[in-house]
Amino acid sequence: MTTALMRTLVVLGLLPAASAPAAAAACTAASPECIQWISPGESSSRLLVYSTYALDKKNESITRALIAVHGGTRDAGNNFRSIVAAAFLADALDDTIVISPRFAANGGECKDALAANELNWPCTGNNWGRGGGAVNNAALTSYDLADEILRKLARKENFPNLKTIVFAGHSAGGGFVTRYHMSNQVHDTLGVPVTYVIANTSTFTYLDADRPAGGTVAEARPFRDRANCTTFDRWPYGLAERVGYIARVGDEQLRKQVVARPAVYMVGEFDTLPTIANFDASCPANAQGPHRLGRGQAYTSYLKQKYSAAHKFMVIPMCAHSSRCMFTADSALPVLFPKP
Repeated sequence: MTTALMRTLVVLGLLPAASAPAAAAACTAASPECIQWISPGESSSRLLVYSTYALDKKNESITRALIAVHGGTRDAGNNFRSIVAAAFLADALDDTIVISPRFAANGGECKDALAANELNWPCTGNNWGRGGGAVNNAALTSYDLADEILRKLARKENFPNLKTIVFAGHSAGGGFVTRYHMSNQVHDTLGVPVTYVIANTSTFTYLDADRPAGGTVAEARPFRDRANCTTFDRWPYGLAERVGYIARVGDEQLRKQVVARPAVYMVGEFDTLPTIANFDASCPANAQGPHRLGRGQAYTSYLKQKYSAAHKFMVIPMCAHSSRCMFTADSALPVLFPKP
């Protein structure tokens, strides 16, 4: 049996995945064999991640890393399957470490089963997507865990040939990535370039009090309805009253980092229905546009026009609000798996 055929059968679930995430073969199943744990510093608190290879073993074959954050359903296993499928289509399973972290929630209506010492995030308010602290360890924010993943990848003793990292997210995961992109404190310390891919997020954090005129891609102007929508510029829709990890960084530094750091914004051609997948229809969200496609277009146009940001914006044909459709699209593969 050829190697290519074996990979195909593994991705389709017709052959078992490798028994452990080792350098010899990618671990491609959303199963316990592919689970690893992230524990910052000396903390016993830990974050579950699915990974195709071990994070703490030397692997000279790895030249790329892709981290992909799940959406509001917190289904990291299904997210892992989607990005492993994308890696297969890009012929990147052998030289790319693929990682899917899980920001679990157990409380209220959220019933994620937690392992011993696993970090638990609030069920409501998308706290984990905005760099908030865990329920069972308020000192650790979700972005601190993202920092730790990046630090592990940047260790030359484990990945001496790593040339590039892509940090991606879809839907609420896209919201995670766009705010982590502007605020993270390790980007310039890693020695490995990081590109951030933001797909189909519901809202963005604007850098000032301007908003798209009439909810369109037209030039952004000072928001006119602030008397009726008093929270339009409050975190996470703007920089006012920030909390969590992002409060550690000043306004001007955030603005500089947004412009300077590489980002690619992806929106599905048909992600125009404001009634699906926990779409944010609040007053400050609606100030950004009528739907995810429009909001993505307006925000990237605003960054380009007002801040001269050289970010890339892509509309993925024939996709609605689906991470698998977005991340396995032909046009997305070179972005997620760039040539080192």
